[in-house]
Order: sequence, then structure tokens, then C-alpha cells
Amino acid sequence: MEDMMIIREIESKSILSKTGIPIADYVINPYVGCTHSCRFCYARFMKRFTGHSEEWGDFLDIKINAPDLIPQNSSRYQGKYIFLSSVTDPYLPLEKKYQLTRKIIEKLIPLKPILGILTKSNLILRDIDLIRQFEKSEIGFSFSTLDEKIRKNVEPFASTIKKRINALKEFNEAGIKTYVFISPIMPYLTDWKDIIQKTRDYVDYFMFENLNIAGTVWASVKDILEKEYPDLSPKYREIYFEDNKYWEMVEEEIIQYCEKEKLECKMYFHH
Repeated sequence: MEDMMIIREIESKSILSKTGIPIADYVINPYVGCTHSCRFCYARFMKRFTGHSEEWGDFLDIKINAPDLIPQNSSRYQGKYIFLSSVTDPYLPLEKKYQLTRKIIEKLIPLKPILGILTKSNLILRDIDLIRQFEKSEIGFSFSTLDEKIRKNVEPFASTIKKRINALKEFNEAGIKTYVFISPIMPYLTDWKDIIQKTRDYVDYFMFENLNIAGTVWASVKDILEKEYPDLSPKYREIYFEDNKYWEMVEEEIIQYCEKEKLECKMYFHH
């Protein structure tokens, strides 16, 4: 897969960015682009700002100087929530080689922030020794399905479901706060109740986000539907292009289910 990627090493001017993400104060994105090639990825809008002509998922820029941009001996970030990452995965396969995320985390330890990491990769287990050193941290794993056949169609180069669940379990057993981000919920493909039941013993809370087809995402989703799930194409068109209450009903069902099961849930639905 990496042989087909356009991979470049670049230097970045800054690495800690203020963010409007509800849970965080700052974000760090060690890479530009992503090699998981998720068909539903909302971050493809980033192409507008990167100057890439390649398709989203076909390129990756390595911010080789990223760890050097973390300040030393600063109290500015103490108690602030720093999140990795918002428009890439901090544990892409090339992280094994470059170790940018590991070096960044190591540099963050003396700054005493709250560390938040969201990933689809079990490579994060490599850094559990560093993550343990934060007084406050939370580790999240994204799931859109537990079906490996569906996963291969929509998240072709992400870690397998089994590897993610095993990694989640290890972090939980290590006493590190964990959550599962059920995202995106794909109509008729994501069994969110099944994901909850398979992971609930290893998490502190759940987050939920529905499939957002804004911008160029719909073209990618439409393509995968027509190729792999043609019977769902008209149903998706009805949900997204006709006036209906589909997502309102799903959101209400999730909230009621979590209340009944006494599970903490955070909703990030797009309506």
C-alpha cells in the first residue's frame, strides 16, 4: 500500500494548534493526510489547504520536525487538553518508522497537559509506557463496524477490529481512561448496539457520530455503495436528500439505550 502512496517529508512551522473541538484546547497532527483510506473520511476537506492534487488517502506528508516544535519548560499547557489527532491518525503504519507521535508524547510529559488520543490502530500499545506517565489521559478507539468484511470495504488499511478491541482492553487493564468513538454510524451497516456490547467492559464512556456526507464525502460514499451495497443507495439518498427524521430517531434511540444500560454517552451528531 505504501508503494502507491505519495510520501513526502516536510517541515512545519507550528504543531500545537488551538481548536474548537468541544473536548480539547489544542490539537496536534503529526501528519498531513492519512493512509487508512477510509471511504467516509470527513478530513478530506483538508485537501483545500494542502495543495495536493492526489486523491485523499493517496498521499502523506511527514512533519519531520514536529517533535522539535513542542516547547520546553512551559507552564502554558499545564492542565490543558491536548488532542492527537483531528485530521489524521497519529498511529499510521509509517509511525513505526518515523516515531513522530512517540517523540511528541515524550516531549509533552513535562508540560503536564491532559493527553487525549483517538486512533484506529493498535500501534498505540507501543507507547503505553509513556502514556502511563501522564497524570490525566484518555485513549479512544474509533469503530464504524465489527464486521471485518465491511471494515475492509470502508476502512481498508486500518487495524483489524480484533486488534483494536485487544488494544482497548490492554489500556483498560492498565488503568488508563478509555472510550469508544462509534463513528461514523453508517445507516444499515453500523450495528452500534453490537459495538457497545463487545466493548463496554473496557471503556469509561462512549461517543457517537453519524455519517456526515458534506463536501466531497458523498461522492466517495456513493461510489462504495454502488460497488458493494447497491441495495442501500436509494435508502441513503432518502436519508440525506429527502426531508425525514432518520437521524433524530437514531439519536434518540441511542440516548434512551445508554440511559437504560447506565452508560455514559456523548453525542456529536450532524443534522
